[in-house]
Amino acid sequence: MNILVTGGCGFIGSHFLRYMMKTYLGDSFICLDALTYAGNKNNIKDLPEDSRLTIIEGNIRDASFVDTLFVTYKPDVVVHFAAETHVDRSITGPQVFLETNVIGTGVLLDACLRYGIQRFHHVSTDEVYGALPLEGGVPFTEQSPLKPTSPYAASKASSDLLVLSYYKTYGLPVTISRCSNNYGAHQYPEKLIPLMIQNALLDKPLPVYGNGLNIRDWIHVVDHCRAIDFILQKGTVGEVYNVGAGEEIPNIQLVKRILDVLGKPYELIRYVPDRLGHDLRYAINSSKLGTLGWRPEYTMEETLQGIVEWYRENII
Repeated sequence: MNILVTGGCGFIGSHFLRYMMKTYLGDSFICLDALTYAGNKNNIKDLPEDSRLTIIEGNIRDASFVDTLFVTYKPDVVVHFAAETHVDRSITGPQVFLETNVIGTGVLLDACLRYGIQRFHHVSTDEVYGALPLEGGVPFTEQSPLKPTSPYAASKASSDLLVLSYYKTYGLPVTISRCSNNYGAHQYPEKLIPLMIQNALLDKPLPVYGNGLNIRDWIHVVDHCRAIDFILQKGTVGEVYNVGAGEEIPNIQLVKRILDVLGKPYELIRYVPDRLGHDLRYAINSSKLGTLGWRPEYTMEETLQGIVEWYRENII
């Protein structure tokens, strides 16, 4: 099997490559990444330097480049992580999110259609569903309507619909996963957990939006990678699968946990003006994925100490 992983030098993509290369020793992997600010070859520097892994720099928006890539490497499976993902950046500059997340996905789909693949798996987000109230509200299922509230979420919802249209119209074998917030090593420090760890280590203020009560559903990045593998192996073509571990934590509680692990005072917390259109709560129902046999193996309580130590050694 020849597996193309787009965004393979990013946070989740690099963990997926690491997981798959250790799990499937007979497969070959193509790591495609534009190596923008969030994609870093250092994220996969520990992977074996052997003939199973090819690393290529390039942009999924470049149709000519993508066409040459498919002709040269003939992927059997495409796992599509490559995306602009930071909500704050999408608010201040939405155009690149549309170009990468929608147009780039379309370029890949066209190539998959031209050259034939066994599966195109699209990695999406629970943010396409919009938000729930802080109290009450039924966790989102795969049948919940799409109600994105940020340019980032809207671009991902658009790409989801585009992917499904290629299945409906052309019969392209696709699957989609919509995952909750990921945590783990190698995450770019604009995201909540690494940003809070880095600032705390430097005794700098920890900026918390609004009152900090916004709730997110967290999942360890390796559990996310395992879930994608389950979907590739056992999932039904044309279907969407929610991926979440059910660990709902208010932002302020998570920040305090990090400070506790580091032995730093809560006085470092600084409440700042809320983000525009800030969603109150995300929560998803992953029971459909559970029917494939997947269950989360990691918890925040068990892993946070080790993750904090990784950032202590690698960010500062």
